[in-house]
Amino acid sequence: MAIDFREQLLLLKEQLLFKDTIRDIDSFDNIVIAGMGGSGIVGKIFQELYSEKPVYLVDDYKCPTFVSRKSLFIAISYSGNTEETISALAQAKAKRAYTVSISAGGKLSGYAEQSIKIPNSELQPRCAIGYMLMPLIRSFSLANSQEITKAYKLLMGLDDDSGECEKHAKRICSSSRIPVIYGVSPFKSVAYRWKTQFNENGKVLAYSSSFPELNHNDTMALAETYDRDRFYFFVFESGEEKISKRIAVTARITGAEFNMIEPKGTSTFEKLFYLIHYGDYVSYHLGLLRKIDPADVSLIQRLKKMIA
Repeated sequence: MAIDFREQLLLLKEQLLFKDTIRDIDSFDNIVIAGMGGSGIVGKIFQELYSEKPVYLVDDYKCPTFVSRKSLFIAISYSGNTEETISALAQAKAKRAYTVSISAGGKLSGYAEQSIKIPNSELQPRCAIGYMLMPLIRSFSLANSQEITKAYKLLMGLDDDSGECEKHAKRICSSSRIPVIYGVSPFKSVAYRWKTQFNENGKVLAYSSSFPELNHNDTMALAETYDRDRFYFFVFESGEEKISKRIAVTARITGAEFNMIEPKGTSTFEKLFYLIHYGDYVSYHLGLLRKIDPADVSLIQRLKKMIA
């Protein structure tokens, strides 16, 4: 029996407790992470958080030519059947890389040298982000137990009261506005996650970018674009003075109205999952307000069947 989408959202905090890890992480020169869609966002988040070794992302069928036995190749696919990811993993194995898979089963399970099995196979891939990300977080020591406990409580708070998220969704829905999400380091990838959540949960087009990069392009469009009132701007608050100043000056000189989102928590890990879950709820409420099933991905499934 399929799990109700709201129930899937409630399970995110429990995923923070997933304890499986990757073996022998110190013996590799580089890390390659392959994944698509709701699974692929995991690599984007990890790449932004981790900088001790080069991290390369694959969102296609091809394995990079530099991959060798000195590479740690991590294939992430919730279903375990994503054809692009399986193709890249097969090539990595041929290059004798050390391969790891993270999946709930499917063809990937048992195919890599180490297979991490997600304990729940009834979720939408985008609702299993904790299961797919925590093995990386734990393996590379990107959060401690205290931070995980605090993040759990923050997510519980959003589960109990997502009223602020619903208010944003109502404003977007009532005026048929297009969400635009501007991230800041180390949460640029989360802005993209919001974009994809609006696509799948709310069934609306959305756009994401980040400071300071957007000051080299978006700034002109913010002041001069067609029908700017059709856009609804989210901006993540930054703890860096230079970036905070950029955000304030950008709003002032362009006249754009920014809806500032504060990432609650004290550590990067806590703020990361708070922002992820906040975006989950805004997009979820938008789907409900539009009388659309947030869980529905039938067109994506149809496309996969037609190209198989």
